[in-house]
Amino acid sequence: MASAQTLVSDVMSAPIETISPDATLVEAAKAMREKDINALLVPTTEVAIVTSTDVLDAIATGQDPEETPVNAVMTESVETVPPELRLTEAAAMMETFGISHLPVVDDDPVGMVSSTDITAQLS
Repeated sequence: MASAQTLVSDVMSAPIETISPDATLVEAAKAMREKDINALLVPTTEVAIVTSTDVLDAIATGQDPEETPVNAVMTESVETVPPELRLTEAAAMMETFGISHLPVVDDDPVGMVSSTDITAQLS
């Protein structure tokens, strides 16, 4: 069980997995499946991510996953956390913002923490 002092850096996935904003949703889905993860960082001028939910929502609304680029469905200007943030604080942020992934940024993105990571650590 995690202590109240467990940090984001203790449980984050690193190195962070990325995908081009021009990649298709099929390419994003394949990358997530290969890495067994549900979110990818999209290198843009701001921190952006694409999640498995974004891909599913796009397909459910009739977008062609072989033609639709990641940048059409990605979330931009996402909340981020520093690696030294306490895990309990990251969990509170996810709850407040209704999100399940937080890129971990220390000048540059260094990892990703998910609600699954936090739940596994805190339970």
